[in-house]
This record gives sequence, C-alpha cells and structure tokens, in this order.
Amino acid sequence: MPDGPPLDDARAILAYLVGGGRLSEGQAGAAFTLLLSGGFDEAQTAGLLSLIQSRGVTVEELTGAARVMRAHVVPTPVPGIPGSSLIDTCGTGGAPKTFNVSTAAAIVIAAAHRADPSSRRVLVAKHGNRSRTGRGSAEVLACLGVNVDAGPEAQSRCLERAGVCFCFAIHHHPAAKAAAGPRRSLGFPTIFNLLGPLANPAGADRQLMGTYRPDLAEALARTLARLGTRRAIVVHSEDGLDEISVSAPTRLWHAEGGGVREERLDPATLGIARAALGRVQARDVEHAARMIRDVFAGATGPARDILLVNAAAGLLVADAAATIESGLALAAAAIDSGSAAGTLADLAHESAR
Repeated sequence: MPDGPPLDDARAILAYLVGGGRLSEGQAGAAFTLLLSGGFDEAQTAGLLSLIQSRGVTVEELTGAARVMRAHVVPTPVPGIPGSSLIDTCGTGGAPKTFNVSTAAAIVIAAAHRADPSSRRVLVAKHGNRSRTGRGSAEVLACLGVNVDAGPEAQSRCLERAGVCFCFAIHHHPAAKAAAGPRRSLGFPTIFNLLGPLANPAGADRQLMGTYRPDLAEALARTLARLGTRRAIVVHSEDGLDEISVSAPTRLWHAEGGGVREERLDPATLGIARAALGRVQARDVEHAARMIRDVFAGATGPARDILLVNAAAGLLVADAAATIESGLALAAAAIDSGSAAGTLADLAHESAR
C-alpha cells in the first residue's frame, strides 16, 4: 500500500480516517509516534482507537504501530549464550480463560535443555501483563513465587541462570500510558491488545502467540513476517482458545522466511485424548497456580496434555525440536525429570535477588 498523504497532527489523522482512509504502514507509524509522545488528547486517542477497531485493523496499521512500540520499549538485556534461541509465548488475551497455559509453557520450554542437554538451549523472555479477570500471567507468576516486578538487569540474570524471565508490560512500555485512560473508558479490545505481543522487550525473534479470532491470527502472522521474525506460530483453536486446544482442532499460522502458511492441527493425530474445555480452566488465580504445580509434580490428564502440546509448538518455533511430535517428547522429559519444577524455583529465586 502506498504511504498516502502526510498526516502531521491528530486532527488530520482523524479526519482522514473518518473520510474512509486507511493508514499505510508509514502513516500508522507517524500516528502512533504522535500518540505515544502526547500529541493526542484523550478524546482524540479514543477516536483513533475506535475508528481503527470498527473497521478491523490491517497488517499495515499493525506493522507501522508495532515498529513504534518497539522503538519506545524499555529493553531487557539478553545474555550472550552461543547457539541459543530466544522466544516469547505472549498472546493477545480475549479468549476463554484456561489455567495460563502459555505462561506454564514458557517454563517448560526453558527447562527442556536441562532435561536433555543435547537439545538446543532456549531462552524465554515471557512478556505479559495483568488481566481484567485477575488471572493474567503477572498474577499467576506472583502466586507461584516469582517477583514479577524484577527490573531489566534481574530479568537478564533470570534468562542466564533459569533460562526464562518475566517482562511485565507495565514496566516496559511507559509511553503507552498515553492511551491507558481511553482504553479503560472504551472497555473493548483495541489495537493495543495486539501490539503488546509484537513488542517483546528482549527483542525475541521467535514467537508462539495465541489470539481470540482467526482473522486476527492471520493478520498477526503476516505482521510478524513483515517485521522480520525468524520464526513464529500464531494459533486460534476452533473452540475459541488462544492456545492449541485439546478440545478441538486448532488452526496454526506459521510465519517464516517472510511468508505465512496455514495448518490445521487435530490433537487426536498426536495421540492426545479429547477433553472438555472445562478440564483445562481454572476457577481463580490460586487454582491456576495449583494446576501448574500439580502438572510439574507429575499429575496426568488434560491439563498436562494441553501444556505439552503448546510447549511442543514453542520448542518447534525455537528449533529445539524438528516436529511437534519430537517437541512433545522433549516437553514431557522437561516435566517428568523435574526440570520444569526446578526452572520455576530458579526463576522465583533469581527474580527475588
């Protein structure tokens, strides 16, 4: 899409959108640079977000805005570990809530090399936030003993010594405060719900991302490809989850080499038994944390199964596994050897120092 006319102030941008214009990548970058630097008042910010949301965000808008978010991030230093991969498992939220599968998967992915030193070491910079439900990644990790407010230097130490860190979004995107009030007032998801997962503070070039709508999944995958991601999988299950489900098939969009391809994955083909969605949902954050601890301690059943298949996809993205099937075996070894429980303990210890 051509860049279109220059839009150098909030009123011009809003007038262009009201007139039916769509933002090119360059225009979106200019608009979000202006927004994050205080060039929109609250009413104008709400107008911009509403106009974009009402017509459906485009890949060009996502790409331009994501480049600006990345430019404004407070970075997490990444230790230089030869041969390692760096991945994030942050999703967009907005789907029926499970027991924080992507958060638990981050720990299992990081633990895989400890369980099998012949596998590639994977560092996981888990980006996340609080949730309106009170059961986001920040809440469950805090319940598991992790200091979620650890600063960038502590995060770097966690990556080096535990293989995983938590990057609390509220500390890494201070410029996004310019949109915080309007987002709360609007009360519906906006482009910012999609931008967070595209702006990892450690610069992770691999990603396992879930989202709540299939059209958004494809747009996010195409955005990641345009942003130069090394490898990513964006998922949305046919029963509405932003995870690979054990209750229904899941659609996967692979972004790699600048292109995107789609795949449909049925867990039954992997030997995973179908289970009702309620079997992988938690009542509250304490229940979610207990489910994670129970799986790490050896509990079997649907909670373990959904964790294994999502961790397997992450290991595939990180090039620590050649297939989902070999990723399942590696993820199972990470849990059964006690490596996942040990990695969680290390994360809690290092983040609190």
